[in-house]
Amino acid sequence: MAKNPITDIWQFLTATTSDYLDLGSWRFLLVAILWTLLISSVLIAYKNWKEDAEQRSSLHVGTCAVRVLIGCMWFEAMLWKLPLPVSGGLQYWTEQEATRAAFEFHRHLVKDFLLPYLYLFGPLVFLAELSFAISMLLGFAVRAAGVLAIAFVLQLWLGIYLPGNPAEWPWSYIFLAILMFLFSLHAAGRSLGVDAWLRRHVPAVRDGTGFLGKILHIAG
Repeated sequence: MAKNPITDIWQFLTATTSDYLDLGSWRFLLVAILWTLLISSVLIAYKNWKEDAEQRSSLHVGTCAVRVLIGCMWFEAMLWKLPLPVSGGLQYWTEQEATRAAFEFHRHLVKDFLLPYLYLFGPLVFLAELSFAISMLLGFAVRAAGVLAIAFVLQLWLGIYLPGNPAEWPWSYIFLAILMFLFSLHAAGRSLGVDAWLRRHVPAVRDGTGFLGKILHIAG
C-alpha cells in the first residue's frame, strides 16, 4: 500500500501501523480503546450540541475538532512506549537525551538517574501520554492535562535540543507546547467536551464548591 496521509490514517484506525503490529495481539485491545474514545467524543459533542445553543458555534466546533486531533496524536505517540516497562523506542530516545540535552545538568540527570531506573519511568511516561490522549479526546480536565503536557513537551524540547542523528526540529516541540498552552488558557474541554457537560449538570463543578467540585472546576 502506497504511503500517504489517507493510508496513514486508515492504518492508525485499523491497528496496522508498525507500532501496532509490534504489539502482537495486544493491538486489538488498544485499537478498541481508541475507537471507544473516538465514539465517546462524538457522543459527548452531540450531547453538548443538543443541550446548549451556545455550543453551536464555529469556535466551539473548531476547538473541539483540533482537540480531538491532538488527542489522536498523543494516542499514537503512546503506542511506541509499549511494551512495558521499557520499549526499545523509549530506551533509544532517552539515551539520545543523555548526549543531546541543552544543559549539562540535564544530561547528567538522564544518564545517572533516568536511564538506570527507566523500568520505573517507562510506565509513567506511557500513563502520562495515555492520560493526555484521554483528556483531549473526551474534553475532560483539559486545563490540568494541558499544563502537565506543557512540562512534558518542554522536557523533550530541551532533552533533544542539540544536533544529532536522527535530526529533530526543536520548533516542533515548541509548537506543541504552545497548542497545549492555548488549550489550557481557553479551557478547550468546554467546547463540546465533558468539561462543558459537567459545568451544566454538576453545580459543584460549575460553582467550584466542595473538594472534588473545586478540583474539577480548576482542572476543566
